[in-house]
Amino acid sequence: MTTATKITFVRVFLIPVYVVLMMIGSQPMRMVALGVFIVASVTDFIDGHIARKYNQVTNLGKFLDPLADKLLVIAALMLFVGEGQMPAWAALLVITRELAVTGLRLIAVEKGVVIAAGKSGKFKTASTLVCICIMMLEIQSITIVGNITVNTACIALIVATTLYSGIEYFVQNIGVFSEDK
Repeated sequence: MTTATKITFVRVFLIPVYVVLMMIGSQPMRMVALGVFIVASVTDFIDGHIARKYNQVTNLGKFLDPLADKLLVIAALMLFVGEGQMPAWAALLVITRELAVTGLRLIAVEKGVVIAAGKSGKFKTASTLVCICIMMLEIQSITIVGNITVNTACIALIVATTLYSGIEYFVQNIGVFSEDK
């Protein structure tokens, strides 16, 4: 097993640790959960860098890395929904986009086309991870302008970048739906 894949497994292991810490519910445990989430998020960048730099790209890594990323984000969003901090429709939108883009990539692979992560997808991932971190802090209820809180602004950014990047993936790759091989 490659170093990159081992790091990805660390991220997978950290997801239930993060969930348990968040479910304890106390502010100190929430801050520990934030630390775990940050470490898990950083491993995403580290394993990808190592895999590319040291030619450690494997089929297991190609499968596990995006799965771990999605599970980490979905776990956080579901916890926020459960706490009433995020509307279910917003979390469902993020999950739907992830499943739709994954489906698009599967169809593309069948046709021998690789859909690489675009800039908007990378920005969506980075901004979502940062927003999730911010939403775990006590500053989430601070009002920015009018009745818009930090939490509301984070949700709006997550939804906006999710929609934009999802639409962009489909517009740029609509050709994979043609019946031509």
